[in-house]
Amino acid sequence: MSYLTGRPSRDLIIAARQQETREWWENHRVNFEVFISQRVLDEAGEGNVYFAEARLSAVRDLPILDLSFDVFELTDHLVRTGTVPKEYPDDAVHISVAAVHGIDFLLTWNFKHLNNAIRKTGIEKQVRAFGYECPIICTPEELTKE
Repeated sequence: MSYLTGRPSRDLIIAARQQETREWWENHRVNFEVFISQRVLDEAGEGNVYFAEARLSAVRDLPILDLSFDVFELTDHLVRTGTVPKEYPDDAVHISVAAVHGIDFLLTWNFKHLNNAIRKTGIEKQVRAFGYECPIICTPEELTKE
């Protein structure tokens, strides 16, 4: 969310990700049903008040997916098995919400804990072992029809 509404960065990589995110939001989002979880809303509301309001405003009309018992069971499984580092349980929540609710894609720029080949392989394996289909974890740049 911060890439969508944040102050333009001087870091070239971050600036490019901000631009890709904004372009996806403006031009490609209409091709998908977009959902959000309460955890994403909580994260969006943290930090600088001005930017938090901008993030919350951007997602105000999106349907909110429940953080159900099944979500927390899968989250616990992902953390307990080391699939997602125990220091980052919210990453497991994002995966679990998408999997439990049958969401096709999980958009993220988090290459450290979510969107890298080694992590994704383990995530997919553990989500399937728990009885769910794993969402495709990708960046906005990867999720276009062009």
